[in-house]
Amino acid sequence: MDGVLGEILYTTLALIVVLDPLLSVPIFASMTKGKSTREVNREAGIAIGVAAGLMYLFLFGNFVIFKTLGISLAAFQVAGGIFLFLLGMQETLGITIGTARKTESSASVIIGTPLLCGPGTITTVLLFSQQYGIPVVAVACALSLAVCWLTLKYSSLIMRLLGETVTDVMGKVLGMLVAAIAVTIIADGIKALF
Repeated sequence: MDGVLGEILYTTLALIVVLDPLLSVPIFASMTKGKSTREVNREAGIAIGVAAGLMYLFLFGNFVIFKTLGISLAAFQVAGGIFLFLLGMQETLGITIGTARKTESSASVIIGTPLLCGPGTITTVLLFSQQYGIPVVAVACALSLAVCWLTLKYSSLIMRLLGETVTDVMGKVLGMLVAAIAVTIIADGIKALF
C-alpha cells in the first residue's frame, strides 16, 4: 500500500509494537483489581491521556523541548531507562521501592508513562515525525492509542481468559522483560552520551 494511507498504516502498527499494550495488561489488571468497571475505564482513560499528552507534546514540540532544556535524547534515554528498570524490578520481585504516594490515578500514571510512553515511544514519535511528517504521525498516534485503550479496558477479561497462575507468571516474566528493555535503553543512552 503506497501513499499517505500506507504511511499511516505502517506508523500505526510500528507504534502499537513500541507501545506494547499487552505488556501493560497484567500490571494494569493487578493495580485495578477490585475496582468497578467505571473506575477501571477511568484509570484506562487517564493512562491513555498521560501517554497521549506526552506523545503529542513531543510530536508537536519536536526537538525544541530538548534544545530549550539543554537535554540530549541520550540523557533522556538513560533517565527513562532507570525508572523503567525500577518498575520492572518491582513487578518481578513483588516489592515497593520507596513510599509511593497513593492516588486514585497512580496505576494509570505508571501505565501511561513510562510503560506505554517511555523513551522508546518518544524516540519513535520524533523519528517518524522527521520521516513521514507530523500529520501522518498524529493520526497514527491516535489509532495506536485507541488500540491501547481497548486493551486496558478489557485487561481483566484478558486476564480471566489466561487464568490467575498464567497471569502471575506472566507478570513476573514481563517484569523481567521490562527490566531487560530498560537495560538496553540505558546502554543505548550511555553509548550515545559518549
